[in-house]
Parts: sequence; structure tokens; C-alpha cells
Amino acid sequence: MSTAVREDEITLTLIQSLQEGNSIEFQEILNELQPYDMGVHYQHLPEKHRNKFLLYLTIFQLTDLMQELPKTEQANILQKLGVEKSTQVLDRMDNDDLALFLADLEPERIEELLSQINQVDSEFVQKNMNYPPETAGRLMNNRYVWIPRHYTIRDAIDKIRHFVEIAEYLNYLYVVDEDKKLLGVISYKDLILGNLGDKVEDIMYNRVVKADVLMDQEDVAQIISRYDFVTLPIIEEDNTLAGVVTVDDVIDVVMQEANEDIEKLSASGKSIDFDTPSLTAAYRRLPWLIILLFIGLFSGSIISRFEETLQAVVALTFFMPLIAGMTGNTGTQSLSVVVRGLASQKLNTKQTIKLIIRELWVGIIIGVICSVLILLIAYVWQGNFILGVVVGGSLLMTLIIGTLAGTIIPLILYRLNIDPAVASGPLITTINDILSLLIYFGMATLFISQLM
Repeated sequence: MSTAVREDEITLTLIQSLQEGNSIEFQEILNELQPYDMGVHYQHLPEKHRNKFLLYLTIFQLTDLMQELPKTEQANILQKLGVEKSTQVLDRMDNDDLALFLADLEPERIEELLSQINQVDSEFVQKNMNYPPETAGRLMNNRYVWIPRHYTIRDAIDKIRHFVEIAEYLNYLYVVDEDKKLLGVISYKDLILGNLGDKVEDIMYNRVVKADVLMDQEDVAQIISRYDFVTLPIIEEDNTLAGVVTVDDVIDVVMQEANEDIEKLSASGKSIDFDTPSLTAAYRRLPWLIILLFIGLFSGSIISRFEETLQAVVALTFFMPLIAGMTGNTGTQSLSVVVRGLASQKLNTKQTIKLIIRELWVGIIIGVICSVLILLIAYVWQGNFILGVVVGGSLLMTLIIGTLAGTIIPLILYRLNIDPAVASGPLITTINDILSLLIYFGMATLFISQLM
């Protein structure tokens, strides 16, 4: 049975239990679902069943559901729940998710919602929202356990028991001084293996890997990936422990950044998904395409300038799309390699030069192989060795240039502190089209007497 069929059956069973008022069967089904699946089924429900669905959920389930839904759905649910339940849900939500939800609301509505939750969380969320978007400060939450350095292991375990339902992860405990300055970290494993009377400051790790509140979220994701952490402590400028970023939030960041890069590479601008209206999707794609349209006109003017060459040797027309297409393809390949590499590491001058030289050799190797093949094809098909030389030689030079263009343009943007993904595939392709046509017709004109 396919997953889609199975999901449809679960949705139908949920609807049946709601219609029959069978809350026990309803809870039995939900207990088998992950929060994400619960959110999927809720959104698949007809509107008339949603109120009863929410009525049957516990506060814990409502919180899980809220954190899996789009912002518009979250706002709708809060309105349906009423003040008492919505306050409990907001209190239980992770602070980073709550800050993300509140970010797009009107100031009056933000103030109203924050006034409903406990003061500690309210102050933390407000502080969270003051940090720039896409920084560690915006991403962090306060669902972690910190302990004073004078604690014993017994004290630390007692505190874990007290905060077990509040902390998102209990893999690490963070040791702080009287001013909440971060001193060290101790793992749950170290607590289990230690003696109950040992001081945590005697067994903690003093060399703590951490991130500043203003660090870019991509850099935070790289640190967590590099060290295989579940949580990463976030500090203020004075080393005060401000919060933690968790691995599940980092996964969301990686997906978000990947989607943004894909959008830029395809020159589609802002996010476009299956639900985006036609007019909106067209509006978001048009700016880049209009720019490329005018650049493309230059390609047409190049062809018109070599009209006599084309009329003299009609066979040149057959290979023209091939030359332009192959150049664009190899440029886009190099662009993808560079953008993907820059997303995972920072390049110094030595590494940059090494990368350019490597891509140059890649272009040469690909160019030689492809140009020899096309030379033989042109010679066998037309019986004209010079035509093969023109087509093969043009392809060799354009593939080398295309590969270098796809490598160097994003590197230049990277050096200028511009997101290299804006060096979009269509732009690289259009530029390479112009260069390839100039080279192709230039060589054809140079050998025009032999071609005729």
C-alpha cells in the first residue's frame, strides 16, 4: 500500500471518529502520529471538521500542531482556541518558533499576545525579535538547562528532573558563573558516569564551542554540522549565555537557504510554490527574464552581423544551437559546484586560485573530448575537414570560457560580500551564448574561403 493511500485512510478515519464523537479512537490515532503528520492531516480536513479536531487535542498536542503549520493557519487556530487555551499554547511554544510567528504581526497584536504568556518567556521573545533576521539571536531559544559552577552532580541531576518537560534537549548542561557568563559544558553522559558528590566545575569542558548572537544562521548551521552537536550555546558580546540553537532549527535553516539558492539560480526571485497564484508567479519571474530578454537581443544582432557567412555556409546553422547550448550547460554546472561549495566553507585566496585552476583543467578536458567528437561528426556528415575544425575549435574555446565564467562570476560576487547564488543560471547561460556565438562566427569568418 502506498504512503499516499495510507495517509488518506488515516484522514478518513479521523473524520469518522470526529463525526461519531469518538474521542478515544481519535486519540489512539493521534498517539501514533508525529507532530508533522498531525499537521498534514489537519490541513487535509474539511473546514467543518477542524473546530472539533482542535477541541479533542490536549494542550501538548495543540502546541505541537501549531509549530508544524504555516503562519496563516497558526493565526486562525489562536482565534478559534480562545484566550485561555491560546495562552497555554503560546506558553509552551518554543521561543524561536513564537518569535517567527509574531514577526509579521502588527505591533499591537504582538503586544497583546505577549501579555498573555509568562513574563520570562515574553521578555525572551521580545529580546529575540530585536536581533536582525537570519542571525543566531533570532534562531535561539531558552529551552535549555544551565547550572552554577558550584553545583555537585547530584544538584545537576535534581535540576534536570525539575526542568525535564521544559528543556528541548538534555544532552548538554551549560555551566555559568554568578553573572551567567558561560564557563563550560557538561554532557548528560558525564553526569551518569561521575560520582554524585563531584563538583561540575571539576569535570566540565572548559573549551566551549559557541556562537555570537549576531552570527549569521548559515554559519551557525555549519558549526553544528561540523561538530555534530545537538545544541549550540549562543552568547552575548560579554560571554553571557543568551540561549541555544538546536539541530532541528538548523535543519530548517539549511532547507530555507537551499530553497533561496535554488530560487536565485533559476532567476525566479522570491519563493514560488505549488500554491502561488499565476499572476504572482509571473510577476516574480519577470524582472530577470526581461533583463535577459534585452541581453538576448544582443545575441540576435551578432547573428545578423554574420548573415553573409551563414548564407555562404548553411551547414554552420546546424551547429549553432549546439555550440551555444553546450557552453551554457558547462557554465551552469560550474556555477552549481561553486555555489554549493561556498555554502559549506569559506575560501581563502590560495583555495580560490586552486579552484579556478582546477575548473580550467576541467574545461580543457571536457572541451578536448567534445571538440574531437564534433570535429569527426562534422567531417563525416559534410565531408569538410575545415568545417570540423571550425566547429570543434569553437566548441573547445567556448567550453573553456563557459567553465571559467561559471566559476569566476560567483567567486567575484562572494568576494564582494554578495550572495553568489544571484549569479543565476539564466544570466550565465545568456552571457555564454553571446561569447560562444562571437567565437563561432569569428572562426567561421576567418576560414570562410576554405569552408566554401
